[in-house]
Amino acid sequence: MKKITIAIDGYSSTGKSTVARQLAEWLGYVYVDSGAMYRAVTLYAIRKGFISEERFDRKGLIEKLPQIELEFRKNSEGKVEMFLNGENVEKQIRTLEVSEFVSPIATVPEVRRKLVKLQHAMGEEKGVVMDGRDIGTVVFPNAELKIFMTASAGIRADRRYRELLERGDKISYEEVLENVTERDTIDTTREDSPLVKADDAIVIDNSETNIEDQFHIILQLAKDRIAGRV
Repeated sequence: MKKITIAIDGYSSTGKSTVARQLAEWLGYVYVDSGAMYRAVTLYAIRKGFISEERFDRKGLIEKLPQIELEFRKNSEGKVEMFLNGENVEKQIRTLEVSEFVSPIATVPEVRRKLVKLQHAMGEEKGVVMDGRDIGTVVFPNAELKIFMTASAGIRADRRYRELLERGDKISYEEVLENVTERDTIDTTREDSPLVKADDAIVIDNSETNIEDQFHIILQLAKDRIAGRV
């Protein structure tokens, strides 16, 4: 059976990672969470004091990029987790603090070039499902299946808010909504690889769709392309 490349792009908190992980597991493909890579760089920048509410030292971060090593490893349960310079940072990169700064970090061309190069290497042999903001437009413009996921800002904020509460974070819905809308603005207006729908991407609006139905819709699309029916 031939292998294909599946690119899943879209707005924050649309469940891209969830469905991408489900697809990869069902198909026996490699799953790459490109957003986790940007979050890891953001965590590094926060720890080193390159970015905060008061400042953003782009030059300092760029100079240190060669020292940033990123790797995905599977845990004992088979879940892929992000490692930053040998440290498991999967939990740390999912905080609202990292979410607040990840979009500005992602606007830095040097950061994008470094991560796109790594992403290309991960998908050389096909059989990969990758999610992010520019996978179908920049990283894998020739992907056999491109999905663009969207949902209303209010619904996305509510999902993210509930997720953070379950983690034990003390946060308000208003703070999460503000973060979601701010990220949308930055992601869609940045000069380097802005968030846009690829011309041949299929739009999935999951505002009113549950996770199971969404998975089966996208899985069927993948099956059709693997079988050459599209």
